[in-house]
Amino acid sequence: MSAVTSGLKTRGNLIRSIRRRHPVAAFMVRRIFASVIILLVVSAVVFFATNLLPGNMAELALGRDATPESLAILQTKLGLDQPVLIRYLQWLGGILTGDLGNSAAIVVHDGATPEISKIIATPLFNSFFLAVISMIIFLPLSLSLGMLAAVRSGRKIDRAISVITLAIGSLPEFVFGAFMIAVFFVWLHLLPPTSGVFGDAAPWSNPAGLVLPIAVLLGAVGSAAIRMIRANMIDVLQQDYVSMARLNGYSERTVLWSYALRNAMTTSVQVLAANFRYMIGGLIVVEAVFAYPGIGTILVAAVKTRDVPVVASVSLILAASYITINMLADLIVVLATPRLRNTL
Repeated sequence: MSAVTSGLKTRGNLIRSIRRRHPVAAFMVRRIFASVIILLVVSAVVFFATNLLPGNMAELALGRDATPESLAILQTKLGLDQPVLIRYLQWLGGILTGDLGNSAAIVVHDGATPEISKIIATPLFNSFFLAVISMIIFLPLSLSLGMLAAVRSGRKIDRAISVITLAIGSLPEFVFGAFMIAVFFVWLHLLPPTSGVFGDAAPWSNPAGLVLPIAVLLGAVGSAAIRMIRANMIDVLQQDYVSMARLNGYSERTVLWSYALRNAMTTSVQVLAANFRYMIGGLIVVEAVFAYPGIGTILVAAVKTRDVPVVASVSLILAASYITINMLADLIVVLATPRLRNTL
C-alpha cells in the first residue's frame, strides 16, 4: 500500500512540476482531453437520437407496400437487425481507426455502398471554402466597424451602424436570405438567387453566386460581433491608461492601435470565436436557402433518409470544428494575457 501511495505522490508531483514549467502546454492537454470526452458524448447522443426517429432506412426505401419478408431482408443487409449499441460501437471503432464507414441509405437506391469519406469530401470542402472566405471578410470588417462605432460613439455613424446591425441581427438567416434575394435578384436583377454550383464543380466556378450566401453569413455573425466589439472598445477607451497615453502626447492612432485595441482584443477574440462557432450552424441554413452543395445539404438529406452513419459522422465533424475554434480562441487569449498564464 505504501508503494502505491508513494507512486501516486510521485506522479502528482510530476504533474504539478509540468504545470509549473509548461502551464500553456498543460492547459492545452487538459482541453484536448476534455474535448475528446465531449466528442464521445456528442457522437453517442447524435447516433442514438437519430435511431429514435420514426422509421428507418429500410422502411423509407421500400415504402408502405413492403412485405415483412422484404423488409427483414433489407434490414439484415443494412445491419439494422443488430442492437443500436452494437452498431454504435462498430461505427465508433471505425472512427477511431480513421474509417467513417459506409452510407447505408445509398445502398438502397443504386446497390452501391459508397464510403462516407468520399460522399462528404466535396461538400465539406465547399463548406470550408465558404466559411474561410466569410471569415477573411468578417475579421477586418467587424473590427473596423466596431472600432469606428466606438470612436464615434453617440454620433451619426455610430447610430447608423448600431441600427443596421441590430436590424440584420434580429432576422433569422432564412428570412435575411429571402430579403437579399428579393432585393438583388427580383428588384435589381444584379445577382443570381442560387449559388449556381452543381455536382463536382469548384465553389469558385460561379463567383456571382457566392455573393449573397457570403453576405447572409456575414450579416448573421457580423452584426452581433460589431456591437460587442464596440462595447468592449468603449469600455477600454474609458480606462485610465488610455487617458494617460493621450495626456502624454501620443497620437490618436497610436492610442487606438497600441493601447485600446491591444487590451480590447482579449475579449474581442472570444466574441469573434463565438461568432465563428455560430457560423458553423448558419452554414446549414445558408446552404439550404441558396442551394449551395455543402455539408449542410448532405446532413439534411441524411436525416431525411435516416442514414445514421452519415448523420453521426457529419455531426461529429461539425462538433470537432466547433471545439477546435473554441480551443484556439482560448489559446490566443492565454498567450496574449500574461496574468492568465500564471493562474493555469
